Amino acid sequence: MTPAEQLWMEHSLSVAAAQFSPGPDKDENLRHISRLASRIAEKGARIAVFPEYSAYFHRHLGPDFVENAETLDGPFVAHLRSVAQKHQLTVIAGFGETIDDSARVTNTVVAVEPSGELVAIYRKVHLFDAFGFQESEWVEAGPLDQRPVFEIGGLTVGIQTCYDLRFPEVTRRLVDAGAEVVVLPAQWVSGDFKEHHWNVLIEARAIENLVYVVGADQSSPTGIGRSVIVDPLGYVLAQAGADEGFAIADLDAPTLAAARGNNPALELRRFSVVGSTD
Repeated sequence: MTPAEQLWMEHSLSVAAAQFSPGPDKDENLRHISRLASRIAEKGARIAVFPEYSAYFHRHLGPDFVENAETLDGPFVAHLRSVAQKHQLTVIAGFGETIDDSARVTNTVVAVEPSGELVAIYRKVHLFDAFGFQESEWVEAGPLDQRPVFEIGGLTVGIQTCYDLRFPEVTRRLVDAGAEVVVLPAQWVSGDFKEHHWNVLIEARAIENLVYVVGADQSSPTGIGRSVIVDPLGYVLAQAGADEGFAIADLDAPTLAAARGNNPALELRRFSVVGSTD
Protein backbone atom coordinates (compact mmCIF):
# COMPACT_ATOMS: atom_id res chain seq x y z
CA MET A 1 0.00 0.00 0.00
CA THR A 2 1.37 3.41 -0.96
CA PRO A 3 1.59 6.25 1.60
CA ALA A 4 -1.24 8.01 -0.24
CA GLU A 5 -3.43 4.90 -0.06
CA GLN A 6 -2.62 4.47 3.64
CA LEU A 7 -3.61 8.10 4.31
CA TRP A 8 -6.89 7.61 2.47
CA MET A 9 -7.69 4.47 4.50
CA GLU A 10 -6.92 6.14 7.82
CA HIS A 11 -8.65 9.44 7.09
CA SER A 12 -11.79 8.57 5.15
CA LEU A 13 -15.34 7.58 5.93
CA SER A 14 -18.55 6.73 4.17
CA VAL A 15 -21.49 9.00 5.03
CA ALA A 16 -25.20 8.68 4.27
CA ALA A 17 -27.78 11.47 4.14
CA ALA A 18 -31.04 9.70 4.97
CA GLN A 19 -34.51 11.05 4.28
CA PHE A 20 -38.02 10.12 5.28
CA SER A 21 -41.20 12.05 6.06
CA PRO A 22 -41.75 12.15 9.84
CA GLY A 23 -45.29 12.45 11.13
CA PRO A 24 -47.21 12.50 14.43
CA ASP A 25 -46.79 8.71 14.96
CA LYS A 26 -43.58 8.61 16.98
CA ASP A 27 -43.26 4.82 16.86
CA GLU A 28 -43.57 4.83 13.08
CA ASN A 29 -40.86 7.48 12.86
CA LEU A 30 -38.55 5.23 14.88
CA ARG A 31 -39.29 2.35 12.53
CA HIS A 32 -38.32 4.49 9.55
CA ILE A 33 -35.02 5.35 11.22
CA SER A 34 -34.32 1.71 12.06
CA ARG A 35 -35.04 0.51 8.52
CA LEU A 36 -32.90 3.18 6.90
CA ALA A 37 -30.05 2.69 9.38
CA SER A 38 -30.00 -1.03 8.63
CA ARG A 39 -29.76 -0.41 4.88
CA ILE A 40 -27.11 2.27 5.38
CA ALA A 41 -25.00 -0.01 7.58
CA GLU A 42 -25.17 -2.74 4.93
CA LYS A 43 -23.56 -0.27 2.52
CA GLY A 44 -20.62 0.20 4.88
CA ALA A 45 -21.34 3.77 5.99
CA ARG A 46 -19.96 5.05 9.30
CA ILE A 47 -22.28 8.06 9.67
CA ALA A 48 -26.04 8.21 9.08
CA VAL A 49 -27.57 11.70 9.08
CA PHE A 50 -31.35 11.95 9.50
CA PRO A 51 -33.64 14.98 9.06
CA GLU A 52 -34.63 17.79 11.37
CA TYR A 53 -37.65 16.94 13.58
CA SER A 54 -37.24 13.20 13.01
CA ALA A 55 -38.94 12.25 16.28
CA TYR A 56 -42.28 14.00 15.79
CA PHE A 57 -43.53 16.37 13.15
CA HIS A 58 -46.69 18.14 12.09
CA ARG A 59 -46.61 20.63 9.25
CA HIS A 60 -48.36 23.23 11.41
CA LEU A 61 -46.44 23.59 14.67
CA GLY A 62 -48.70 23.95 17.68
CA PRO A 63 -49.25 22.88 21.30
CA ASP A 64 -49.06 19.20 20.31
CA PHE A 65 -45.47 19.79 19.21
CA VAL A 66 -44.56 20.96 22.71
CA GLU A 67 -46.51 18.11 24.30
CA ASN A 68 -44.54 15.57 22.25
CA ALA A 69 -41.12 17.07 22.93
CA GLU A 70 -38.60 14.92 24.81
CA THR A 71 -35.52 15.27 26.96
CA LEU A 72 -32.04 14.11 26.02
CA ASP A 73 -32.63 10.97 28.07
CA GLY A 74 -36.07 10.32 26.52
CA PRO A 75 -37.15 7.47 24.22
CA PHE A 76 -36.08 9.13 20.96
CA VAL A 77 -32.44 9.58 21.91
CA ALA A 78 -32.51 6.17 23.59
CA HIS A 79 -33.59 4.70 20.25
CA LEU A 80 -30.77 6.49 18.45
CA ARG A 81 -28.33 5.03 20.98
CA SER A 82 -29.70 1.55 20.30
CA VAL A 83 -29.49 1.99 16.53
CA ALA A 84 -25.94 3.37 16.76
CA GLN A 85 -24.79 0.42 18.87
CA LYS A 86 -26.58 -2.23 16.83
CA HIS A 87 -25.26 -1.04 13.47
CA GLN A 88 -21.98 0.51 14.68
CA LEU A 89 -22.91 3.85 13.16
CA THR A 90 -22.59 7.42 14.27
CA VAL A 91 -26.23 8.55 14.07
CA ILE A 92 -27.23 12.22 13.77
CA ALA A 93 -30.86 13.34 13.94
CA GLY A 94 -33.10 16.20 15.06
CA PHE A 95 -35.99 16.36 17.52
CA GLY A 96 -37.98 18.79 19.66
CA GLU A 97 -36.30 19.01 23.07
CA THR A 98 -38.25 19.88 26.23
CA ILE A 99 -37.36 23.08 28.07
CA ASP A 100 -38.18 23.07 31.79
CA ASP A 101 -40.99 25.45 32.77
CA SER A 102 -41.48 26.67 29.20
CA ALA A 103 -44.26 26.55 26.63
CA ARG A 104 -41.64 26.23 23.90
CA VAL A 105 -39.01 23.69 22.93
CA THR A 106 -35.58 23.75 21.32
CA ASN A 107 -34.96 22.42 17.83
CA THR A 108 -32.17 20.05 18.80
CA VAL A 109 -29.79 17.82 16.84
CA VAL A 110 -27.75 15.11 18.52
CA ALA A 111 -24.87 12.96 17.33
CA VAL A 112 -24.56 9.50 18.90
CA GLU A 113 -21.42 7.43 18.37
CA PRO A 114 -21.36 3.60 18.00
CA SER A 115 -20.77 3.18 21.74
CA GLY A 116 -24.13 4.87 22.33
CA GLU A 117 -22.60 7.99 23.83
CA LEU A 118 -23.61 11.52 22.81
CA VAL A 119 -20.67 13.26 21.14
CA ALA A 120 -22.37 16.50 20.08
CA ILE A 121 -25.55 18.47 20.75
CA TYR A 122 -26.74 21.46 18.74
CA ARG A 123 -29.78 23.65 19.36
CA LYS A 124 -30.87 25.55 16.29
CA VAL A 125 -29.98 29.25 16.30
CA HIS A 126 -31.83 30.64 13.26
CA LEU A 127 -35.53 29.86 13.55
CA PHE A 128 -37.69 29.59 10.45
CA ASP A 129 -39.69 32.82 10.67
CA ALA A 130 -39.94 33.18 6.90
CA PHE A 131 -41.98 32.12 3.86
CA GLY A 132 -45.18 32.27 5.91
CA PHE A 133 -43.89 30.18 8.83
CA GLN A 134 -43.29 31.25 12.43
CA GLU A 135 -41.13 28.62 14.09
CA SER A 136 -40.25 30.95 16.98
CA GLU A 137 -43.85 30.82 18.22
CA TRP A 138 -43.14 27.33 19.54
CA VAL A 139 -39.35 27.04 19.47
CA GLU A 140 -36.68 28.86 21.47
CA ALA A 141 -33.39 29.63 19.71
CA GLY A 142 -30.23 27.99 20.99
CA PRO A 143 -27.26 29.93 22.40
CA LEU A 144 -25.01 31.76 19.97
CA ASP A 145 -21.74 30.45 21.40
CA GLN A 146 -22.30 26.83 20.30
CA ARG A 147 -19.60 25.10 18.28
CA PRO A 148 -20.86 21.52 17.95
CA VAL A 149 -17.98 19.55 16.42
CA PHE A 150 -16.64 16.03 16.91
CA GLU A 151 -13.99 13.82 15.27
CA ILE A 152 -14.51 10.56 13.39
CA GLY A 153 -12.32 8.75 10.88
CA GLY A 154 -9.65 11.44 10.92
CA LEU A 155 -12.17 14.14 9.96
CA THR A 156 -13.86 16.77 12.14
CA VAL A 157 -17.64 17.03 11.74
CA GLY A 158 -19.74 20.11 12.59
CA ILE A 159 -23.53 20.40 12.91
CA GLN A 160 -26.04 23.06 11.84
CA THR A 161 -29.74 22.91 10.97
CA CYS A 162 -32.00 23.78 8.03
CA TYR A 163 -32.62 27.58 8.00
CA ASP A 164 -29.08 28.09 9.35
CA LEU A 165 -28.00 27.31 5.79
CA ARG A 166 -29.09 30.79 4.67
CA PHE A 167 -26.62 32.38 7.12
CA PRO A 168 -23.06 31.73 5.90
CA GLU A 169 -21.48 32.80 9.17
CA VAL A 170 -22.90 29.67 10.87
CA THR A 171 -20.84 27.38 8.65
CA ARG A 172 -17.80 29.64 8.90
CA ARG A 173 -17.88 29.47 12.69
CA LEU A 174 -17.97 25.68 12.51
CA VAL A 175 -14.95 25.79 10.20
CA ASP A 176 -13.21 28.10 12.68
CA ALA A 177 -13.83 25.37 15.27
CA GLY A 178 -12.11 22.85 13.00
CA ALA A 179 -14.99 21.40 10.96
CA GLU A 180 -14.01 19.68 7.72
CA VAL A 181 -17.44 18.10 7.21
CA VAL A 182 -20.69 19.97 7.93
CA VAL A 183 -23.90 18.00 8.40
CA LEU A 184 -27.27 19.68 8.01
CA PRO A 185 -30.48 17.94 9.13
CA ALA A 186 -33.38 19.83 7.53
CA GLN A 187 -37.08 20.14 6.93
CA TRP A 188 -36.79 22.18 3.73
CA VAL A 189 -40.34 22.98 2.68
CA SER A 190 -41.40 23.13 -0.93
CA GLY A 191 -42.15 26.40 -2.71
CA ASP A 192 -41.03 28.69 -5.52
CA PHE A 193 -37.30 28.25 -6.15
CA LYS A 194 -36.89 26.35 -2.85
CA GLU A 195 -35.24 23.30 -4.43
CA HIS A 196 -32.93 25.63 -6.36
CA HIS A 197 -32.03 27.47 -3.15
CA TRP A 198 -31.32 24.19 -1.34
CA ASN A 199 -28.84 23.03 -3.97
CA VAL A 200 -27.16 26.38 -4.55
CA LEU A 201 -26.75 27.23 -0.87
CA ILE A 202 -25.31 23.84 0.05
CA GLU A 203 -22.84 24.02 -2.82
CA ALA A 204 -21.93 27.59 -1.86
CA ARG A 205 -21.28 26.66 1.78
CA ALA A 206 -19.02 23.83 0.60
CA ILE A 207 -17.08 25.97 -1.90
CA GLU A 208 -16.55 29.07 0.24
CA ASN A 209 -15.48 27.04 3.29
CA LEU A 210 -13.68 24.21 1.48
CA VAL A 211 -15.61 21.55 3.39
CA TYR A 212 -17.80 18.57 2.67
CA VAL A 213 -21.49 19.34 3.25
CA VAL A 214 -24.07 16.63 3.99
CA GLY A 215 -27.69 17.81 3.77
CA ALA A 216 -30.38 15.40 5.04
CA ASP A 217 -33.87 16.69 4.32
CA GLN A 218 -37.31 15.32 5.04
CA SER A 219 -38.70 13.51 2.02
CA SER A 220 -41.97 14.35 0.29
CA PRO A 221 -44.58 15.44 1.29
CA THR A 222 -43.20 17.25 4.39
CA GLY A 223 -39.94 18.24 2.65
CA ILE A 224 -38.48 18.35 -0.83
CA GLY A 225 -36.13 15.42 -0.28
CA ARG A 226 -33.06 15.91 -2.47
CA SER A 227 -30.70 14.97 0.37
CA VAL A 228 -27.21 15.59 -0.92
CA ILE A 229 -23.49 15.18 -0.28
CA VAL A 230 -21.17 17.82 -1.76
CA ASP A 231 -17.37 17.86 -1.80
CA PRO A 232 -15.10 20.85 -0.93
CA LEU A 233 -15.11 22.01 -4.56
CA GLY A 234 -18.90 22.03 -4.74
CA TYR A 235 -19.15 18.80 -6.73
CA VAL A 236 -22.27 16.74 -5.96
CA LEU A 237 -21.07 13.29 -4.93
CA ALA A 238 -24.53 11.83 -4.38
CA GLN A 239 -28.13 13.05 -4.24
CA ALA A 240 -31.44 11.40 -3.45
CA GLY A 241 -34.78 12.08 -5.13
CA ALA A 242 -38.03 13.18 -3.48
CA ASP A 243 -39.01 9.90 -1.83
CA GLU A 244 -37.72 8.02 1.22
CA GLY A 245 -34.17 6.76 0.84
CA PHE A 246 -30.62 8.03 1.19
CA ALA A 247 -27.60 9.39 -0.62
CA ILE A 248 -24.22 7.88 0.26
CA ALA A 249 -20.65 8.84 -0.56
CA ASP A 250 -17.05 8.48 0.63
CA LEU A 251 -15.34 11.50 2.16
CA ASP A 252 -11.57 11.64 2.55
CA ALA A 253 -8.90 13.89 4.02
CA PRO A 254 -6.58 13.92 0.96
CA THR A 255 -9.32 15.43 -1.24
CA LEU A 256 -9.95 18.05 1.42
CA ALA A 257 -6.24 18.82 1.78
CA ALA A 258 -5.80 19.14 -1.98
CA ALA A 259 -8.75 21.53 -2.27
CA ARG A 260 -7.45 23.72 0.55
CA GLY A 261 -3.91 23.58 -0.82
CA ASN A 262 -4.94 24.76 -4.27
CA ASN A 263 -7.24 27.45 -2.88
CA PRO A 264 -6.01 28.74 0.51
CA ALA A 265 -9.03 31.04 0.86
CA LEU A 266 -9.48 30.26 4.55
CA GLU A 267 -5.94 31.46 5.22
CA LEU A 268 -6.27 34.54 3.02
CA ARG A 269 -9.52 35.91 4.44
CA ARG A 270 -9.42 39.35 6.04
CA PHE A 271 -12.51 39.17 8.28
CA SER A 272 -13.62 36.94 11.14
CA VAL A 273 -17.06 36.01 12.43
CA VAL A 274 -17.76 37.00 16.02
CA GLY A 275 -20.99 36.13 17.82
CA SER A 276 -22.74 38.67 20.01
CA THR A 277 -22.01 36.60 23.13
CA ASP A 278 -18.30 36.13 22.41
